[in-house]
Amino acid sequence: MSARSSISRRRPRRQPRACTASIDLTRADAARDVRLRRVVWTAFALALAALTIVSAWRVHRGSGRPAELPVYGRVPSFALVERSGRPLTADDLAGGIWVADFIFTRCGGMCPALTTTLAAFLRRLPPSSAERLRAVTFTVDPEHDDPATLRRYAEGFGADRARWLFVTGDRGDVERLVRDGFHLSIAELPPGEREHSPEPITHSDRFALVDPQRRIRGYYHGTDPDDVARLERDVALLSGSGT
Repeated sequence: MSARSSISRRRPRRQPRACTASIDLTRADAARDVRLRRVVWTAFALALAALTIVSAWRVHRGSGRPAELPVYGRVPSFALVERSGRPLTADDLAGGIWVADFIFTRCGGMCPALTTTLAAFLRRLPPSSAERLRAVTFTVDPEHDDPATLRRYAEGFGADRARWLFVTGDRGDVERLVRDGFHLSIAELPPGEREHSPEPITHSDRFALVDPQRRIRGYYHGTDPDDVARLERDVALLSGSGT
């Protein structure tokens, strides 16, 4: 066998794989860098979103904007009589926040409990809310509850004359205000049932929160502690709005 044939049959030596390994390593590093950058940018985006939400909440809380509260309608104009005997109109309440409730003095059911709850609510209010808020109690039995009767009832609960108004008037005017203005129920039992019921007049147990523009911003069951607590929070929100 010639030397040339021997050389031609030799297998070529394989090149070292160092270059290929280096390329694979570089690709792995690049992929890891991409994943790391994605993680970093995702974390940054989440942190930025959280910061934006917190900042917006702080600004909103500081401004106390009442936009969070729904609007259920606007209290219409009315002309009634306060327990002092002086006339009271809707315009007299404009520009302030007030809580309305509905009772009658000879009620043997929930009315005393509603008045007790409202009295305690007013006592708990912080000065920042108390100075801007009044309570307005409307009788749903105006033929019986004249100003003198309302005055005695209010004094029994220590109601402040300036902060807590008790209102009566013509029956038709009161019923229209309750039904059409506040969108609440009111009904008188038939004569045969009236004598045997502690509540001859049925009516809502709800408090209504009214803003300075006479818009109804919330309803709250006066017999539900959780609802009364919600009323306190909403009053604080409206009180901080500066409207």
